[in-house]
Amino acid sequence: MAPRRPAGADAFPTKTVEPFATRAAEDKPLYAALDLGTNSCRMLIARPAGSQFQVVDSFSKPVQLGHGLEASGRLSRPSMARTVHALQVCRRKLEAHKVVHMRLVATEACRRARNSRDFMRLIRRETGLPVEIIDAEEEARLAVISCAPLVSQRTEQLLVVDIGGGSTELVWIDLENVDPKERSRAIMRLGNGFGVPQPDGARVVDWISVPLGVATLRDQFEDVEDDQGRFALMSWHFEEMLADFAPYALAQTMREGFQIIGTSGTVTTVAASHLGLRRYDRTKVDGLTMTTAQIDRVIRDYLALGPEGRRADPRIGRERHALIMSGAAILQTLMRVWPTTRLSVADRGLREGLLYAQMVKDGVLAPDGMNGVA
Repeated sequence: MAPRRPAGADAFPTKTVEPFATRAAEDKPLYAALDLGTNSCRMLIARPAGSQFQVVDSFSKPVQLGHGLEASGRLSRPSMARTVHALQVCRRKLEAHKVVHMRLVATEACRRARNSRDFMRLIRRETGLPVEIIDAEEEARLAVISCAPLVSQRTEQLLVVDIGGGSTELVWIDLENVDPKERSRAIMRLGNGFGVPQPDGARVVDWISVPLGVATLRDQFEDVEDDQGRFALMSWHFEEMLADFAPYALAQTMREGFQIIGTSGTVTTVAASHLGLRRYDRTKVDGLTMTTAQIDRVIRDYLALGPEGRRADPRIGRERHALIMSGAAILQTLMRVWPTTRLSVADRGLREGLLYAQMVKDGVLAPDGMNGVA
């Protein structure tokens, strides 16, 4: 049975956060983070700037690495070739910026593929980049710490959701015993491990990596021709996969102070559509609060457009039109199941988590400013 929604559970501010770049710091070292996912290859190069970081270069390419993986269990040669080409572009950027500190990771597609070791050897041979495959828990931890600045000081129960191309990570965190001013920092410290006891009282109640993301969920239902029928089936199938997640399986009476943060291209696309942005603007999207009614309205508009309409809609974009409905099915399911009518939108995720983790480890981030929203 789903948890009940308490009175006041959605009482969170609509304040957006400041962008990553706070001020120039030309003397600071550069750091890089690369996320090789099921659908995209994305990289950020940044330098520390106060308690945040300043992005100096970025790269994003939809390589569709996981195309055909559901059927064959293997990464295809065309998918690997596209990905290697993208990684060669990343290598040139890293060399041009003379980046020394970097972490380059691959996620669900490479975790699942039978030929992933061969692919890692191919990457080393063709690009020289030290790409590593990380497990689902580390992926979830990195997504969580990237969202730390968005945690409200009034949050006692937090659900972080990262909708990826091949998997969706959900992490439920109890912050009730943490001093409100320390809650963002407490989230940062969870990067050391979900099972590591935290002296400040932050506790991971449960986490799950559902092996369904926007690409893998779409692939499972691509033979269903009816647009709305496919959407309903995807939503139902995703909810079935949550049965072993403790906050779903056990009835909970929630108090005030529940917050859900969503991070993914799906979430930011829905937010941009809600705002009516013709050109994407991160400063308007990151930290935005959306109501369930607003999310549902955008999704109804997407369904009314149909496949051809979504392809032509500039709010969705040509690169995301084929994936937006599977992502929307996941998002709508999560908002239906958990006890809130509001979602905090995060234009941040694995890459940002990788940058934060490296910089925190090296002690180059200022401690002040990581206090979350009031």
